[in-house]
Amino acid sequence: MTSPAVVLFDYGSGNLHSARRALERAGARVEVTSDRERAVNADGLVVPGVGAFAACMAGLSGAEGPWIIDQRLSGGRPVLGICVGMQVLFERGVEHDVDTAGCDQWPGVVDKLTAAVLPHMGWNTVDAPKDSRLFQGIADERFYFVHSYAARTWELDSFSGPTQDPLITWATHGEPFVAAVENGPLVATQFHPEKSGEAGTALLRNWLTMLG
Repeated sequence: MTSPAVVLFDYGSGNLHSARRALERAGARVEVTSDRERAVNADGLVVPGVGAFAACMAGLSGAEGPWIIDQRLSGGRPVLGICVGMQVLFERGVEHDVDTAGCDQWPGVVDKLTAAVLPHMGWNTVDAPKDSRLFQGIADERFYFVHSYAARTWELDSFSGPTQDPLITWATHGEPFVAAVENGPLVATQFHPEKSGEAGTALLRNWLTMLG
């Protein structure tokens, strides 16, 4: 079977080298590019992100990222956000008193965690739903986090009818926060799969099986 073609979106923010290697280990054919057509038409799109919410949104907007994400999702084509690449999918982010509009794929705000020690840096467990495809076989593993901000609530109402409700995975550092989301073709993790060893590779492999 042909390996899925994945675009790792290069908009000036993200751990591209490590993410590429991790995706290739998981079985993907990876292209690092900001080309609009390639990003829209790939089997899967990965949106990485490190640093401040506002800076990531500025870079993403400059590369037409929000439009690309909208185009993919309107056609049911998978998108994976990682770390700040997950955070910018929410309605807005607040860092250092700067309130920045996000991609608004999900309602809610990303703001500072309430914890004795920040950033939340290192390995942590997650609480994944039992029917999660993303965490299939790895729900008891640890994953690597580096962040001080997160979505601390989940505000999207449940769907009615045949559409499956979003699956929310939680973690705790000082307080509970959203660690991952599975929402149809839109999937995201607050932690870094590319820094999470074999568990991260397995998670990316699970995501690749969702691309078909």
